[in-house]
Amino acid sequence: MGGKYRIKGNKYPRMRRPRRRGRLVVLVVASAAVLGVGGWGTWQLIDVFTGGGEKASAAGSGTDCAPEAKASPAPRAKALPEPRAITVNVLNATTRSGLAKKTADELKKRGFKIGDVGNATKQYDKKVKGTGLLLGPASALDTALPVLGTQLPGAERRTEPTRKGTALDLVIGDGFKELAKKPDADRALTKLATPEPAPSPKKGC
Repeated sequence: MGGKYRIKGNKYPRMRRPRRRGRLVVLVVASAAVLGVGGWGTWQLIDVFTGGGEKASAAGSGTDCAPEAKASPAPRAKALPEPRAITVNVLNATTRSGLAKKTADELKKRGFKIGDVGNATKQYDKKVKGTGLLLGPASALDTALPVLGTQLPGAERRTEPTRKGTALDLVIGDGFKELAKKPDADRALTKLATPEPAPSPKKGC
């Protein structure tokens, strides 16, 4: 062959252009970048599905969570009158005889002062359908009436603004069977005097 492609000696001419090393470097760098981004994304997904480890814990303790409230202090005991300071009139509004005296005797054993014992007035006679009715002055609403109520839990409590004196009336109704058992009444009286503290609010997130 002639011209510039004439073969001389035992060497042959290269028929293709030499590879450019620049392209190879660019490809290597691009591949490394893609792998890096993919690895970072994979790591973020792992954090999402595993809770984020310590970072999630740190985020959970931020301002989005309400601070944990301190335990409520124990409430002070109420200044309630003792049974011996309460005078009770026991009145029977039913057709069963003997209930007023029997109930009055039991209340006396439990420390209450007993006033009048007998039949209920016409206003209440045969008109109390529940276990009983506890009557007293307005000042007894949160004092003496609750104390007497521990002896007959199901009784209705009612105040009379025009009522004079401090004595209370226990009007026995048709549903009456007996006073609360003394141990139960004592526990109710203790709980009334020393109420349980309010539960502390939990930390909300």
